[in-house]
Amino acid sequence: MYNISEQFEYYFPSWAAAMTVRPFQEKAIQNVLMHGNTLCIMPTGSGKSLIYYLSGLISGGITIVISPLVALIDEQEQKLRDQGIETLVLHSGLTAEKQFLLLKQFAQKKINPKFIFASPEKLATDGFFEYCIKCRKDEIKIITIDEVHCVSQWGMQFRPFYAEIPAFISSVFGDLWPKILALTATLNPRELADVVAAFQIKTENILKYPQFIRSEISLKVVKCVNEDEKEEKLWSLLEIHKHEKPLVYVYRVKGGRSVEDFSYRANQDHQIKSAFFHGEMSAKERQEIIAKFKRNEIDVIFATNAFGMGIDISDIRTVIHYWIPESVEQYYQEVGRAARDGIASNAYLLYSEKNIAVRRKNFIDKSFPDKETFAKFYARTFKSQPGLQTLPYFDDEDTAKCLHYLIAIGLIKIVAKGFGDLRGLSNIKDAELYRVYNATRTKNLISSSKKTGMPTDKLVDHVYDALVHDRAQTKKLDKRLVIELTKAGICDEDWIQIESQISEKRQYRHDLLDYFLYVLSNTTNSIELHQEICRYLGSDKDNLNKIYSTLKGDMVRSKSEVIIANMLYHSGLEYVYEKELVFEGGQMRPDFTVTTPKGRIIYWEHLGLLGTENYDETWLIKKRAYDSHYPGQLEVTYEGATISTSAAQKIDALLQM
Repeated sequence: MYNISEQFEYYFPSWAAAMTVRPFQEKAIQNVLMHGNTLCIMPTGSGKSLIYYLSGLISGGITIVISPLVALIDEQEQKLRDQGIETLVLHSGLTAEKQFLLLKQFAQKKINPKFIFASPEKLATDGFFEYCIKCRKDEIKIITIDEVHCVSQWGMQFRPFYAEIPAFISSVFGDLWPKILALTATLNPRELADVVAAFQIKTENILKYPQFIRSEISLKVVKCVNEDEKEEKLWSLLEIHKHEKPLVYVYRVKGGRSVEDFSYRANQDHQIKSAFFHGEMSAKERQEIIAKFKRNEIDVIFATNAFGMGIDISDIRTVIHYWIPESVEQYYQEVGRAARDGIASNAYLLYSEKNIAVRRKNFIDKSFPDKETFAKFYARTFKSQPGLQTLPYFDDEDTAKCLHYLIAIGLIKIVAKGFGDLRGLSNIKDAELYRVYNATRTKNLISSSKKTGMPTDKLVDHVYDALVHDRAQTKKLDKRLVIELTKAGICDEDWIQIESQISEKRQYRHDLLDYFLYVLSNTTNSIELHQEICRYLGSDKDNLNKIYSTLKGDMVRSKSEVIIANMLYHSGLEYVYEKELVFEGGQMRPDFTVTTPKGRIIYWEHLGLLGTENYDETWLIKKRAYDSHYPGQLEVTYEGATISTSAAQKIDALLQM
């Protein structure tokens, strides 16, 4: 066992002065360090990043952090740099030349980061990145995959290159993987199965946060007759919550009632300082919007679901869904943008029957490629004859939609992560590479490989090795996947396989929406909605009724218990809520286990439902156990308007014990 608190104070002294490592965080860190591959399922705002910070630093090596968003990477990297911890960040916010130089310096051990931040796309497509990681693979102790639910092909947030992460790990490390730490806020059972299979995580190493309910967020559902009524409600809510950093999810980028349209009208017609936020904006533009929102230079952001997954703005007080989300998971993750500081906030879901129909047709059905899209993509992208070729993949929507299906049915195989040709090389001092370079006039990678008899994947690695060790130079190598086309054209049999996969995934996503609609129609208030969502996400049944937060940070079952807990906290008495008490012949959980100044242990039970038959019977059994095993150690309070007075009298007495 590691002394996590001691390590926290050593690595983060300024943080340790203001906060402590929470019990679940410590449990997760211990599990990673002692038992290996671990999946942590934790609600938004519960401190996932500290788990991989400390796990990585205590391991004594390098940690690779795979994260989906530039803004999230920059935010986490800055926190570490502020604590004097060296990092290496590689994403689209840096030029290709800058990334190449940093990777080369890393491979040469001229820079020695404790953490390397990269996107899944970087791992899946950048051969020079992979080569440089191989150069120092023995120093890499942990690979952290943040937002790991993106691995699952069943979720709406599936990102195909997330699915290639295991292949990257195997390519670099063979069978001896570093420890894996997988992190996410939400996983349904089918997605969970994908994740544990992909990253070799044993059942006992799946850690679920004990309390998923975000009861500090009041969930309000408004079903509107039509879009005019819905829009009128939106502007009304924005007026009510104008200075509470409202975040409005719209999902449509352009056109009427889109993020851009609403933002324009908020500024022009409603005197609300606003901005829009969507995935078609550059990383720099999105980072600037987030920074302005944090500095209160913007009152409201209208966003697609590009705004999410780990963006840390603690004081968002209002989240409004102008369109219905696709699933329970998406909804709960997005409302989790609010109240990251634990202070009461509101979340509104505005929707109509029209929204449901549009969600099905335009967002679910159209997210899958049809036969015509595949045919056009194939004709435009691939040569007619089987064999090797290079494939550009950046900024092409059809490639993102179609490529992983063709890989899945074996129509294409990824041979290497390379480049199109050798023309970017200069000052070649490597004799073998010089021979290959001059073998063809076009210097095409595939042609040069065939002409010289050097296998393409070996040639790619040879180029990278020469660049790292200064036997060649380059200003730019265009990044391409080297793929092998196994046969010419997509035949009817291939299409049947593809269509079967698409049909199953499409139906699954419709089922997720149907279940979300069922939950909305069968819950009548915020607490019920929270509880039903958390039951679906796998929260422990015993914790579903712990819906009230205390000053100490515990979740308790009633407002009266909040009063007692907060009074105990202010008094300085040490207490534990519902600590398991095991005795001969049984076990129970007292409401509060209190340690007095003189070291006595007192069990405090608050009887909130006396007069209820089942409750009375249960209490009699517990009382007999106290009388038999712990005489003189039981204190009791009763539900009523004088609970504060009763609790104060009990606490005064306990302070004298």
